[in-house]
Amino acid sequence: MKEITIISGKGGAGKTTVTGSIVSLLDNTVITDCDVDASDLFLLLQPENLEHHAFPGGAKAIVNNKLCVNCRKCVNECRFDALYYDDSNILNINEYYCEGCGLCKNICPVNAIDMMQEYSNHWFISSTRHGKMVHAKMKPGEENSGKLVSQLRSAAKEIAIADFAQFIVNDGPPGIGCSAIASVTGTDLVIMVIESTLSGFHDFKRAKELVDGFKTPIVAIINKADINIELTNEIENYLKENEIPLLGKIPFDRVMKEATREGKCVPEYDQSNAITEIFRDIVKQLHGERIYHSSSRDFTILKSSS
Repeated sequence: MKEITIISGKGGAGKTTVTGSIVSLLDNTVITDCDVDASDLFLLLQPENLEHHAFPGGAKAIVNNKLCVNCRKCVNECRFDALYYDDSNILNINEYYCEGCGLCKNICPVNAIDMMQEYSNHWFISSTRHGKMVHAKMKPGEENSGKLVSQLRSAAKEIAIADFAQFIVNDGPPGIGCSAIASVTGTDLVIMVIESTLSGFHDFKRAKELVDGFKTPIVAIINKADINIELTNEIENYLKENEIPLLGKIPFDRVMKEATREGKCVPEYDQSNAITEIFRDIVKQLHGERIYHSSSRDFTILKSSS
């Protein structure tokens, strides 16, 4: 079993479309949507929930107004302006402003404030037409995204072991935040989707630095490769200089948008399209054994089990 995480430096690079297309061509795969802050892989795979679990988010302050003596110390010290007195001189907390730092609880002289753990995050094990999927739903602005990603990956590994899966494919988040760190830690291979734009190239370099810190093998896919040929050539040269294998270049094609609108992966929508052939070639490379040399180490990218 090999675990692959697909990430991008920026949002909108086509990472989820690439993920869906790859898993639609792989056999015996467990799928994980690690982009918990803005998950959308379910739009392509349309999962049917098998299991539902609550997951702790951040803590929120609650007030016992029977104990409150209206000293206003908490109101004056809260840097997020989450505490306020209403027209009846009763202390209230704005849950959207509260960051759960616990300062108000610690400074209240009469212990009128307590912190309540919220369970507004949820994760699921579901079935899809391309295998089992582990995914989550977070309340907007909620915390613990990194821990939630770790929980999803742990559950996916248990399923993969039980089902003798060949691959775990993680649809990772964009950027370099906590959820991105949790998505690439300990994975066997990172596929980086690079949008052929200046921002896409710049953010790819930042994400590469993150992955390099874990000494994880990296391969790349360039998306919308024909919208800026000069920049695409520059990206290719950068990949060669840094010994990052290029799995494929995907041209801009409305078929990807049309497939997404239909709720389908590209190979499902049009099997004869040139982009589908690119994805087939990428999957062939993932199934094969390839040795690449790095300045710091030699590594085997993937070797599927027989």
